[in-house]
Amino acid sequence: MFFRFGGKQTLGLGILGTAIFTLLTPFAARAGPNYLIAVRLLEGLGEGTTFPALNQLLAQWVPPLERGRIGSLVFAGNQIGTVVSSAISGLLLDIYDWPVIFYLFGTLGVLWYVFWIFLCYNDPASHPYITEKEKDYLEETLGGIKRKEHLRVPWGSMATSLPLWALIIGQIGHDWGLFTIQTDLPKYMKSVMKFSIVQNGILTSLPFLVMWFTAIGAGILGDYLLKKKLWSVTVGRKVFTTIASVGPALGVILASYAGCDRVAAATLFTVGMAFMGFFYPSLKVNALDLSPNYAGTLMALVNGIGAISGIITPTLIGYLTPNQTMMEWRKVFWTSFVVIIATNVVYVIIGSGEVQPWNDPLAQHKDETITWNAENGMTDKPQEEKEKDSKL
Repeated sequence: MFFRFGGKQTLGLGILGTAIFTLLTPFAARAGPNYLIAVRLLEGLGEGTTFPALNQLLAQWVPPLERGRIGSLVFAGNQIGTVVSSAISGLLLDIYDWPVIFYLFGTLGVLWYVFWIFLCYNDPASHPYITEKEKDYLEETLGGIKRKEHLRVPWGSMATSLPLWALIIGQIGHDWGLFTIQTDLPKYMKSVMKFSIVQNGILTSLPFLVMWFTAIGAGILGDYLLKKKLWSVTVGRKVFTTIASVGPALGVILASYAGCDRVAAATLFTVGMAFMGFFYPSLKVNALDLSPNYAGTLMALVNGIGAISGIITPTLIGYLTPNQTMMEWRKVFWTSFVVIIATNVVYVIIGSGEVQPWNDPLAQHKDETITWNAENGMTDKPQEEKEKDSKL
């Protein structure tokens, strides 16, 4: 879809659709559960375009040495949005009925779309206001990876690409830990640690707020080390991915052994989640490294498979915690620890930060033809040169 309409329209229409169905949610809820489920499914379809379309836009606008900090700023907006919207929703619920929340955020989404249409452009070539100096800089840094027209997605090459599978597996591990914390941490805080509703809301939001600051800092640090040539893209992605895996994994395990010390448990959860901010300038932008031409497709594929964790973890947690005891939750956190660390090991072994050959199928086909001809005593010279050689 973003190949035909561009990242601008794909993202804009996706969020506009989500905003409209958000406005319709209260009406659907009053009409019955089937209507509500249908509206929520349609909202999800709109939201599903967000990260792939963003990745496609970043591939057209962000130079390789700036992907860390700009990618972190863009993608980590998801976390700061969660914190702000949760706080606003809590305040509104104290004064108004629940539909007001949907009306507010639905209206904001529609207004956002209006600004987006006038302010965003698919690529530097279509932007009427940037200076020639800016355009030359972007063309110089991105010209070599600018998407060729009419390329088919190389599904076969992608399916056998070890770096892509490493990225998918790493995403599964990250999503496993994120969904466990994001969805089930409030249950743990309420049933085991006995926090009040207000305390629970604050403590659940705090890790994601800290994660946002960490993500921005990690993005700046990663790009600085790249510009100074203190590490390669591959090394940088693997180091930050490891930090984003080991930190949260240790945080949840140690928190489960904090006993009834609520301050210690909350602190360990928050510190552990802070390290997850390193995920944004590593795994989250790795699709841009592997294939700028198909960055949106890769993001859709990686996010889609990774989201399977969001289906598995609630079911597994429900099975492991029938009585909501601390010992049962400890099993949950140990399971998360094993999954996060194991998937990180796979990524470290076979992951990569280099552009893959299948990023440009035409060039890959040409290289393969030249190699085959050379091996079989053939030449790629033009017909005129072949005739001259034969006369000699």
